[in-house]
Amino acid sequence: MIHLINPKTRSFTTRPMYFNRALYSPLAGLLTVAGLIPRDQYEVVLTDENIEEIDFDLKVDMVGISAMTSYVKRGYEIADEFRRRGVPVVMGGVHPSFMTEEALQHCDAVVVGEADLVMDKVLDDLKNGELKGIYKAEGLHPMVNMPMPRYDLVKQNRYVNRTFVQTSRGCHHGCSFCSEHMMNGLKFRYRPVDEVIHEIENCGQNFISLNDADFFGTPERPKEVMRALKGRGIKWQAGVTSKLALNDELLELAAESGCFMLSIGFESISRETLTSVHKHVNRPENFQKLVEKIHSYGIMVFGLFIFGFNNDHPSVFEETVKFNIGADFDMCAYSVLTPYPGTLLWYQMKQDVVSFDWDLYDQGHIVYKPRGLTPQQLREGHMHAYSRFYSLPSIAKRFPVVGSRSRTQWGIYNTFFRKGEVTGRNIKKAVAAPTAEPEFTPRPPLMPLKKEWRLVVEEGIEASEAAKGRHGGKIAGPASPVAATGD
Repeated sequence: MIHLINPKTRSFTTRPMYFNRALYSPLAGLLTVAGLIPRDQYEVVLTDENIEEIDFDLKVDMVGISAMTSYVKRGYEIADEFRRRGVPVVMGGVHPSFMTEEALQHCDAVVVGEADLVMDKVLDDLKNGELKGIYKAEGLHPMVNMPMPRYDLVKQNRYVNRTFVQTSRGCHHGCSFCSEHMMNGLKFRYRPVDEVIHEIENCGQNFISLNDADFFGTPERPKEVMRALKGRGIKWQAGVTSKLALNDELLELAAESGCFMLSIGFESISRETLTSVHKHVNRPENFQKLVEKIHSYGIMVFGLFIFGFNNDHPSVFEETVKFNIGADFDMCAYSVLTPYPGTLLWYQMKQDVVSFDWDLYDQGHIVYKPRGLTPQQLREGHMHAYSRFYSLPSIAKRFPVVGSRSRTQWGIYNTFFRKGEVTGRNIKKAVAAPTAEPEFTPRPPLMPLKKEWRLVVEEGIEASEAAKGRHGGKIAGPASPVAATGD
């Protein structure tokens, strides 16, 4: 038996809030891993600690833990407890993939990056009692003949959104604050459309999320998927970037194929700020027109914004939320800029980071010294944006009285965000206290392809290692695959 675990996080979107349900299931990656485990060899048990307790007494052959930065410390606690009981532990996910040496202090092995091409090796070594080291594929998965994720393992009645179908991996935008291009590459890899449709038809749900970094990444591919979705009675949402979301042909196909919401990373209403973080695709002067156009097709817009960039000043909060309300955004999520370890932003901002307490890397706490704001201004402005956007007058003004947008889905999201971020979030000390630097240096699973980005990462790794007196200042590079033999 193999026990797959998602550690508990503080995010309100993954904890039960209404009718004992969470807004989102965080299990997409683990369901994919579960699909890679042969059913005739192992029974798989899946635990999401956000909605249920972990059974540490369960007799299992191996524990697999996936963790992002904000809840990796809880993941380490879980791993330590199972190893204390003699159970081998494998960790994966974004944080262990970037901080492999750190994760190996708490587990027997780490899967770096994608698990698809190395899971057979992990299971072989488990069977032979040789589970240890780093498992990293020599290349990226071609996204063909992927096994069906184990949707049968999900507690269906505990989530509002529980089915996430991946049609592609990778993203060619390379935003400095994002880990996607260092995990999955700057080029898109696409699953065959018939395999995508097979998964959708057999996932057991009519409401799904297309779990791509940018579903509208190239103009022709999403058209193929949406044409295949037409007439199947599927309601879907996806994350896209702003440029192709202005395309009428794409939006018409989206509406006809069942799209009810598009999430878009607008990030900032300042062109200068967007350029500074490599978000060149966004044009703030087109944002309002974009929202209006998407609405004209009966599709909701979920806008994602970040505060705390170097160019941000105290006026940015009110200017942004005023724009959001005036432009009639359906929902907005506001984050505090967070330099996740191993991203381009991490190396660019390293001198400004004050806290390396991973628990606080939740896009709500402030773990660095802002340039154009005081930490207190950033904290208060962040909360002001949420309170203002999800205030009752704002909700009343933005409610979709006319048009064909889903009022039910609109109400669910606005209710969750109002309760979660405005009335439910309680961060008493949002400004993180200084801590010592981590013992280990983050290394991306994939080094950036662009020369100037690669130099930023290489120089950052070299400076960090030199400061620690390791490798004689030589750059070690990204984590490399090793045979799991302990050599």
